Amino acid sequence: MFFIDTIELEGLGNRHYLAGGTDTAVAVDPPRDFDQVLAAAARRGVRITHVVETHIHNDYVTGGLELARVTGAAYLVPAGAHVSFARVPVSDGDTVTVDAGLVLRAVATPGHTPHHTAYALEDQGTAVAAFTGGSLLIGTVGRPDLVEPRLTEELARAQHASAHRLAAELPDAAAVLPTHGFGSFCSSAQAEGDHTTIGREKSANTALTTDVDSFVAEILAGLEDVPAYYAHMGPANAAGPAPVDLTPPAVADAGEIADRLAAGEWVVDLRNRVAFAEGHVAGSFNFEADGKIATYLAWMIPWGKPVTLLAESPEQLTAAQRELVRVGIDRPAAAAVGTAQEWTDEGTSLASFPRSTFAGLAGQGTGDVVVLDVRRDSERADGHIEGSVHIPVHQLHQRLGEVPAGTVWVHCAGGMRAGIAASLLDAAGRDVVAVDDGFDSATAAGLPVVTG
Repeated sequence: MFFIDTIELEGLGNRHYLAGGTDTAVAVDPPRDFDQVLAAAARRGVRITHVVETHIHNDYVTGGLELARVTGAAYLVPAGAHVSFARVPVSDGDTVTVDAGLVLRAVATPGHTPHHTAYALEDQGTAVAAFTGGSLLIGTVGRPDLVEPRLTEELARAQHASAHRLAAELPDAAAVLPTHGFGSFCSSAQAEGDHTTIGREKSANTALTTDVDSFVAEILAGLEDVPAYYAHMGPANAAGPAPVDLTPPAVADAGEIADRLAAGEWVVDLRNRVAFAEGHVAGSFNFEADGKIATYLAWMIPWGKPVTLLAESPEQLTAAQRELVRVGIDRPAAAAVGTAQEWTDEGTSLASFPRSTFAGLAGQGTGDVVVLDVRRDSERADGHIEGSVHIPVHQLHQRLGEVPAGTVWVHCAGGMRAGIAASLLDAAGRDVVAVDDGFDSATAAGLPVVTG
């Protein structure tokens, strides 16, 4: 008998796995805060004897090295990956015994990275699952442009070949268990569905239903901006990440918060966008703790700039810290828990801005205001409000000067990114209205929506 437990981290859109038998187990692509992996092993009553990486990750800091140290497990890393720490190098065809009758076999699957390796889990000699990392995902593959621009087309072709190798070597019933594809920007497209098998992918995955030239052309045409913090993840993982420190940060009072703002540091309000719009510390930015805080804050903040976190509860602060260490933002400079009024010096008014909907924008009319679309390029191409200005949210902080004069009605696809953008504009002294609405409502409201 064997088991496979999935540990899902929705914020970064990744999945991590613990697989084993009666006594021992292997952890696959563990997150930096690996306590959930240890908890899963404890529930199963197994000892982690192996920790494996499918590749050197670009979208998060791994917990593999430290997990292996804590558990005494062997740390398996693809042999082609250049790292600065001791590990067990893994080559194509290598096998390790996970438990009695349960074997993990390495399958070279270059494409997402040159050294990428998938692992087939074989029970009594039959492959029952494949941990595919960033190679074969649900309906798509991992993007091939994260290593070196000059290698992108070559790696895209390798992705196609790797997908076909997995499909040819593994039985149709084998489960496909990728690390990426559930919101991660490491995926070339987002997963359709929650689970899949080799057989299902043969009929649904573009890498397996399209000839190589058409596949490569489609993949390359669909690539969008790479999150800026990705540039720091690979080197951190190759060097060997330091252990996580989730102890509470230093407490900042209203005076210190004001001083940090005056010094040009980032003060990030973690409350939901409704509460932020109603009242916040002037100059602070809104990255909702319940949104994709790790992705968007790490993408937008100048790397290494001190950040102070403002939370409405200790639990919200702790959760945000945990999200941020996963992408290498290790220690907030300071933090405060409470209300916006408590974070502001006595006698200082809170800042605020209005929220609305697409119906509200239609009622206002677009002729006398600036309509700012902060969605990604592909989203805008599928339909946008005629005459709107387009600056993706991850570029806005550096392009604020390009936003035309006037009141800015800012929107995204659902409201979260518009809330971030509205906070940036508000901090810059602009008059802003946050459109907190689904973009499908724009047409229903009578706004002119065009494509292209």
